[in-house]
Amino acid sequence: MPSQDDEALDLPRDPDIDLPDVAPLGAGGRGPRVRHPQRVIAVAIGVGGMVGAIARYSISLAMPTGAAEFPWSTLLVNVTGSAILGFVLVLLVEQFPRGRLARPIVGTGVIGAYTTFSTFEVDAVTLIRAGHPVTAGVYLVASVVVGLIAVWLGITTARALLQVEQRLQEEM
Repeated sequence: MPSQDDEALDLPRDPDIDLPDVAPLGAGGRGPRVRHPQRVIAVAIGVGGMVGAIARYSISLAMPTGAAEFPWSTLLVNVTGSAILGFVLVLLVEQFPRGRLARPIVGTGVIGAYTTFSTFEVDAVTLIRAGHPVTAGVYLVASVVVGLIAVWLGITTARALLQVEQRLQEEM
């Protein structure tokens, strides 16, 4: 829940985590049913995470990388994950803001488990230890720069599609 300081500053609320207070059960066990939205969100993230982790693992099997090789599979996963996250978050925030579980499932679960910052770092260290510091440097810079371009392209593409949809609806 946001603090009183957040409310005093009029900070935006995240609908996925800023949940309303839940009333306790009334006397004698009667009263409003207590729900546990944090548990539901945690399960949703876990389900999404399974999908993302399986997708990432499948790509690593399809594109195996040796210790002294450029980690193409990790680069591909992180760049495509960046693009997908940029695209999906625009749709979820701007087009479907009431999708209570969509952002945790897709953003945190699927994409969070699909992309991997830790593997990105391990790949760079492995390249350096294998005597390929230049390749590690290229990999680090390429991952960050191409990832930023990918998220920008995802955001731009989603917003362009939303504008096209809006124009089509206005014409009807």
